[in-house]
Amino acid sequence: MQIFFVPEIRSVTILPEEESGHCIRVLRLIEGDQIQLTDGKGSFYKATITRAHPKNCEVTICESWKQTPLWNFFLHIAVAPTKNMDRMEWFVEKATEIGIDAVTCLNCRYSERREIKPARLEKIMISAMKQSQKATLPTLEGMVDFVDFVKRPFDGCKFIAHCEDEEKPLLKQIYQQKKNALVLIGPEGDFSVEEIALAKENGFRPVSLGESRLRTETAALVACHTLQVLNQ
Repeated sequence: MQIFFVPEIRSVTILPEEESGHCIRVLRLIEGDQIQLTDGKGSFYKATITRAHPKNCEVTICESWKQTPLWNFFLHIAVAPTKNMDRMEWFVEKATEIGIDAVTCLNCRYSERREIKPARLEKIMISAMKQSQKATLPTLEGMVDFVDFVKRPFDGCKFIAHCEDEEKPLLKQIYQQKKNALVLIGPEGDFSVEEIALAKENGFRPVSLGESRLRTETAALVACHTLQVLNQ
């Protein structure tokens, strides 16, 4: 069954305009048809269309239930956005499908991109959430300076994946199962030496994601997938 995203469904029983249009114009659903909704906060809803309007489709909630959690830890990837936003969009789409709780966009010394449009990335994450039958939308944080971000508290394991020559264990070798995880992924030019040192001072452990040299968005997705597999 098609899933529609209605973040305030508990208080507003009208689908957003884009979702209304897809429901009525594209799928040609009519009054009396049943649809499935999610609030992006962990719950699904079964609803009946009571007003089939292409801009303001009204529904009545028939049933609601919490989705059983699909993983048992908190996964946060902080990544420097790529110069080509198509690649960043690909990452957030696939990470949402695989399973992630939070994405932060980092502004690093060698960042190729200093500004992003969070609304575009969030739209892609919403689509991926619905497509992969999930009821929880990952949080997305716009550009944050690296120096400020690494000083924030985090209850869990903290890692930084960088390309400098030093002894680095594989992520899979030092991650503790079921522990919350935060992984820093740098830009194509990597983190600066100063950034790596600052991360270490703030409790981040350097890790390797394998022998291959990976692009930013690939490294971020490998980290996401590795941690999900280790917790299954």
